[in-house]
Amino acid sequence: MHSNLLLVIPLLLLVSDVGAAAGYVRPPPRKTFHFPWTPPKPPSYPQQVDKLKTVGDLSVYFEVHISLAGDKHMRITWVTKNKHSPSVVEYGTSSNNYSSTAQGEHTSYRYLLYTSGKIHHVVIGPLEDDTSYFYRCGGEGSEFQFKTPPSQFPVTFAVAGDLGQTGWTKSTLDHIDLCKYDVHLLPGDLSYADYLQQRWDTFGELVQPLASSRPWMVTQGNHEKENLPFLEDSFVAYNSRWKMPYEESLSDSNLYYSFDVAGVHVVMLGSYTDYDEYSDQYRWLKADLSKVDRAMTPWIIVLFHVPWYNSNEAHQGEGDDMMSAMEPLLYDAGADAVFAGHVHAYERTNRVYNGISDPCGAVHITIGDGGNREGLAQKYKESPPEWSAFREASFGHGELKIVNSTHAFWSWHRNDDDEPVTSDQVWINSLIGSSCLAEKNREP
Repeated sequence: MHSNLLLVIPLLLLVSDVGAAAGYVRPPPRKTFHFPWTPPKPPSYPQQVDKLKTVGDLSVYFEVHISLAGDKHMRITWVTKNKHSPSVVEYGTSSNNYSSTAQGEHTSYRYLLYTSGKIHHVVIGPLEDDTSYFYRCGGEGSEFQFKTPPSQFPVTFAVAGDLGQTGWTKSTLDHIDLCKYDVHLLPGDLSYADYLQQRWDTFGELVQPLASSRPWMVTQGNHEKENLPFLEDSFVAYNSRWKMPYEESLSDSNLYYSFDVAGVHVVMLGSYTDYDEYSDQYRWLKADLSKVDRAMTPWIIVLFHVPWYNSNEAHQGEGDDMMSAMEPLLYDAGADAVFAGHVHAYERTNRVYNGISDPCGAVHITIGDGGNREGLAQKYKESPPEWSAFREASFGHGELKIVNSTHAFWSWHRNDDDEPVTSDQVWINSLIGSSCLAEKNREP
């Protein structure tokens, strides 16, 4: 194990890199996580909400989560069993003192014999940066609290993909709850409902303590698809429950979008929708990247589900077509870091492009190790490619602290260790301070 060098490495240090842990012995598997579950009350969570809460003669089912919805706005999403419950959010900067009210929209869906509750989406704002807000959904019930991200550096992202609903999932969430972060990024495979729609409900209950207090920004994975030919379309539950700011970023699909946090432009792409050069997603990505002002947002981070650089035996080659189509766009734009899931293990690359290390390419990080029920992908290729810097099959989560316009600190934390223990870490220099963007800007 390695101590957290973030406390002792000077900020001026350009790169601090820790190789694969030597002599690490993985402990035996933990028990499968079962429902019903009574989650602990985290410090930032003012009142615990029961799965089924009676307010007067109304039975209200809460699955509250929040997401960014354009500049200085937040989308509040929750589910109620009562079809007459209003899509209203009251909020303010003092507990039980709501100075503002916002109304929104609602939806629901049917999937075979399952009918969802009433799914509410309400956008609130404008909000102050780096500020705590208290809010209440539907005009009654319990109070929640969230904190808006800062407008300037530093800003910290928690990153964990392929979560599911197991004991490892709970361990991952407990670790994330201990770190100080502003936004959670999830590169696909959320609930592992896999057609059993009630598992979307229990997933909402499981993540609510964290997802109601910090924005969760997600993209879809293969377990969100849930397509049944001639019976059910793809992504029905995902699109209904996890509405992201695609309209705010001029996308025509909830499967791909972008947003800005402080000085970071984050792009969320879809591995399971068309991505070739004739597709809507490709055209949107090209237009989106062309509008990025690196003076305002010196960092570009990209997330999607299927990794492009993967030395694990699992899912080999599945991202090759998307990589062939879209990697040149990210390279030309000077993307700094790319996060993916799908492979149930951890791997970090050097800066890489077109299959070889390249100082003007992106750092690729596979982090599909959040806690899924399918277990870890433990078999790697015997000889790691030259671009692979660190790889390990353990459950964990990552933290990306963007310190300033030129330096970021990435750390990966193994679930078997205490959260402060860093299993892999590296300083990343933004391409904004390199010759890469200057050379590309000179090209006709």
